[in-house]
Amino acid sequence: MGNKIRVGLIGYGKAGYAVANVFSNDPRYELRWIARANISKEAQYHPHTTIPVLSTNKYSFKELIEQSEVDALVDFSNSGSLREYGEIVREKGVTLLSAVSNYSREELEYAQELAENARVLCSPNMTLGINFLIVAARMLRRIAPFADVEILEQHFREKPEISGTARKIANMLEIDDERITSLRLGGIVGHHEVIFGFPHQTVRLTHESIRREAFGTGAAFVLERLSKCKIGFYSFEEILQGLISEEFMHANYDNLGA
Repeated sequence: MGNKIRVGLIGYGKAGYAVANVFSNDPRYELRWIARANISKEAQYHPHTTIPVLSTNKYSFKELIEQSEVDALVDFSNSGSLREYGEIVREKGVTLLSAVSNYSREELEYAQELAENARVLCSPNMTLGINFLIVAARMLRRIAPFADVEILEQHFREKPEISGTARKIANMLEIDDERITSLRLGGIVGHHEVIFGFPHQTVRLTHESIRREAFGTGAAFVLERLSKCKIGFYSFEEILQGLISEEFMHANYDNLGA
């Protein structure tokens, strides 16, 4: 992919704007353009940069990629965009990093089909911390399958649906969605907590998103790792598990049992 990974960003809401801030300042990447469905005349460039913000009502993704080639697409928009750019991903083998949380089964299967020709990673939450929490929660669930488990998620007042991340955690831990408690308060960016109840102790795994730039730093981290992977379909947890396995392989256990 050369010295810098060339990126096209899809979606320019609150999360997409924060992600653009991160990628535009990361020396590993060249953010070439940002695509959004609706655009005002005043929003033609990301602030303090020359990165164009382009309307998908005017340009197709095929036109965007052919006019300004990218190595990777980072999608923070919605599930409807997948079919719009999917075939160009398949044709050119462009890496796809999708942070869309509400794919239908058919859309997710389509994303997996694209992975036959490209690196594809889908995660409803791109923060490094929450994905580490998921890995840790799965490990503890396997160690102590008898423990009670509850999930608490808190978000900003306007968020209507149950967190896609909370649903994913519940699915990973093989517990029902009824074990998820949702709170909507003020301007909370995102709070997830997995509570394990043992007979004589309680373990709480907690992650708090303070700023939406956390989505960008997570995306930048995982995209750099993904660029070294083979073509295929990945999850954020798989990338982390690979790193954890490497750490265990190189760890020094000489003092264990001393």
